[in-house]
Amino acid sequence: MERVYVVDAVYHTFLEKLAERMSGARPGDDRESAYGPMTRPAQADVVEDHVADALARGGRAVIGGMQSVRRPYVDPVILTDVPETSLAVQDETFGPTLTVTKVADLDEGVALANSSRYALGSTVFVGSKKRGLAAARAMRSGMTAINSVLGFVTVPALPFGGNGDSGFGRIHGPDGLREFTRAKAITRVRMRSPFNLTTLTRPDKDLKRLLAAATLLHGKRYH
Repeated sequence: MERVYVVDAVYHTFLEKLAERMSGARPGDDRESAYGPMTRPAQADVVEDHVADALARGGRAVIGGMQSVRRPYVDPVILTDVPETSLAVQDETFGPTLTVTKVADLDEGVALANSSRYALGSTVFVGSKKRGLAAARAMRSGMTAINSVLGFVTVPALPFGGNGDSGFGRIHGPDGLREFTRAKAITRVRMRSPFNLTTLTRPDKDLKRLLAAATLLHGKRYH
């Protein structure tokens, strides 16, 4: 998860608990470390650029900052007050960074989440089952989990894939199998058509009969 939108009523409590939890996380190669190094050396440069851009645009580091990038490791970074136009929000960071943004309600959070050109996975945490399902359906991401971070990856039968700049196509499930197929439409004439409409010599009477049939089927005239 790279972007978090939190409703105003619980924003400060959430941010406080998140900072408390992440302040003890440390990267390394020993048993006490929470996670390892960046998998690609160049990705540390991306993280550094995104953090620098967020801070330059008025963002505030709750945990970490520019000093968090210690190649090949990156310490946890929590950013708030980050504009939606910043690199940390608009691009994929793929690092231990998180932007936390306050929103008025769930609808605003969904709208902001959908404003990104990337749409791989998303998560909705909400107390109401009905509202959670509605929000999940409104998310344009290829996958959405309700009240879990990555619940959709635990069900192999579900299709896995994204939308937008996150790519297209699916793996797993029936949709994944369809990726190895190609759709083809075939028709066979079984009876003579009552209308002669596909030739240059079509008569006016057939056009009138087609209009009458369309009127009968759809209740209005087509001109």
